Amino acid sequence: MSARKLRFFSSIRTKFALTYFAVIAVVLVLVNTYFLVASRNMIFRSKQAFVQIQASLIALNLGDSLGMLSAEEDVLRVMEQLDVSGITHIVITDAEANVLYDPDGNSFLDGFPVDSITRTLEGVVKYNTSFYNGSFSSSAFTPVASKGEIIGAVYVHDEDREQGAILLDMQSTLRFISIIIAGLSVVMVALIIWSVMRRITSIFNAIKSVREGQYSYRISMSGSDELALLSDEFNSLTDRLRETEEIRRRFVADASHELKTPLTSIRLLTDSILQNEGIKRETVHEFISDIGQEAERLARTTGKLMTLTRLDSHVQDDIEIVDIKEAVNATLRMLEPLAVNNGLLLESDLEDGCCIMATEDSVHQVVFNLIENAIKYNKPDGSVFVRLMVEEDKTVVLTVDDRGVGVPAEDLPHIFERFYRVDKARSRGAGGSGLGLSIVWDTVQELGGKVTALRRVGGGMRFQVRFDLVES
Repeated sequence: MSARKLRFFSSIRTKFALTYFAVIAVVLVLVNTYFLVASRNMIFRSKQAFVQIQASLIALNLGDSLGMLSAEEDVLRVMEQLDVSGITHIVITDAEANVLYDPDGNSFLDGFPVDSITRTLEGVVKYNTSFYNGSFSSSAFTPVASKGEIIGAVYVHDEDREQGAILLDMQSTLRFISIIIAGLSVVMVALIIWSVMRRITSIFNAIKSVREGQYSYRISMSGSDELALLSDEFNSLTDRLRETEEIRRRFVADASHELKTPLTSIRLLTDSILQNEGIKRETVHEFISDIGQEAERLARTTGKLMTLTRLDSHVQDDIEIVDIKEAVNATLRMLEPLAVNNGLLLESDLEDGCCIMATEDSVHQVVFNLIENAIKYNKPDGSVFVRLMVEEDKTVVLTVDDRGVGVPAEDLPHIFERFYRVDKARSRGAGGSGLGLSIVWDTVQELGGKVTALRRVGGGMRFQVRFDLVES
């Protein structure tokens, strides 16, 4: 499988940076548009309401005070009484669009809205507010009515540069703040990406080192974030891989040795028969018997290795309710000749109703290996006692006691390891492969039980297996 190539736009660094900048850009655009538009609209509404009120107030007073707009003096008198202030330009016309009041001379300027005045005299009310060249410009056109007839028009125009300056200053301030935020964002993104990518690169390099077989490689990463937790999990994984690799190497070495020994013996015995033409019949019979024993030993070792392989792959048959007492009785009957040959006494105390969820084969493996070990590694004229009972906490307990040579304290933590022997010479002489207790351990763990080994006072060993009771 070809390795993937890291492309610029597909890297986490690029995606993170683009996403962050996109979010910042959206925020800055909203800040620079929404607040400015909202502020401008608020000022628009305020200025428009102001000129509308002023124009309506002037038109109302003129209509009530004068029956007809004809004399400039009359209009001036009414305007002086109103004392209108705060307005840039006010123009009042009569019904013929003749200017009667224009103190600022606005009507003589270019661009005076004559058409709007004409439409106002036709009864059209018009308001307008705009922002141009840094100034708010607000206009209002209102007809003057008296006794239901339009007798004139009022034009109010207001220029507010102060509000415009405030808006421009706000816009400039927001632009300056946006530039600062954008600059800080770039710096923050660079620092965050550098920090995160440095840690990710460290994990990536560690993975490559482990892939190349450096199982002792460890990541040292400070902090308590997700990457730090990931590094801790990676270190735990490498520890497990290192232990697994050591177990695999030891397993391969021990398995090769165990299989090589009987094969070498069989080869030597067959060579002796083939190369010695004058060999006696009794000697041939003895050699063939030895070959059969070595073949049987090879078959036992191979069978146990296959059992361990099945347990390692967690391939389990359909479990059912199994009575351990039946398996113990069957095993005792099977191993009784071996105990008699070794001069041992087999005793048992078995309760009824000791049922667990398992398979018959797995229970037989556990019981057979424990009792067989107790018989093989016992003293002459010794004894083996098997007890099966249910404790008050609904736990089935299988106990196998022997009065054998026992296990030294320094070897006790290792007796369930594969191919481990306390006394290699004695174990091989008894036909042991160092796999029996490993099968017991793995089988019990697979069934959710617990197995312990203790040294008995006065010599010998006690093995106990615990399972949860199942009501039959």
